[in-house]
Amino acid sequence: MISANQLTILRMAFVPLLVLLVVYNYLIGALAVFMLACVTDLLDGFIARKFGQKTPIGAFLDPIADKLLMVSCFILLSRNVVELSVNIPLWLTITVIGRDILLVVSVVIINLTMGRHLFSPSIYGKATTFLQLLTVFMVLVANALNIDMPLWGSVFYLTAALTVISGLHYMGRGMKLFEYNQEEV
Repeated sequence: MISANQLTILRMAFVPLLVLLVVYNYLIGALAVFMLACVTDLLDGFIARKFGQKTPIGAFLDPIADKLLMVSCFILLSRNVVELSVNIPLWLTITVIGRDILLVVSVVIINLTMGRHLFSPSIYGKATTFLQLLTVFMVLVANALNIDMPLWGSVFYLTAALTVISGLHYMGRGMKLFEYNQEEV
């Protein structure tokens, strides 16, 4: 049986393959690899919980695999590497990556100043991840099948709004942790 950590590593291995497929304009293949990466994301969490395979390395690698996939897709699909009929707007890519950079820097600061803390994903973070994945999926589908989706603006703005809301929510959680820690001193 495949382990949760093996699925996470497989998702990481899908990233360069996905990039190559988009760059060389094999968009149906890129869509298939993206969907497989999403399935491994769902399965690794399920297997870890169901079969008691939660490990420190898995808790470390899973968000890294998620970020590698998302950042690669957003950058790739917002730049005109190949002739795409639909691109993710650059402002949305900057919003997504900017939020992730702020969160990573915040976690590093918290861990350096207050000791190791693990942060569980919030409902806002999960919803944001879902919308970001949906955005990438829709852009890949539109390009692979050469179809137009009339509600692009709504999808992009909703993804941006939830990305900002979840970022603010996580920052608020971090600030509460700092406040709590200051009260104990």
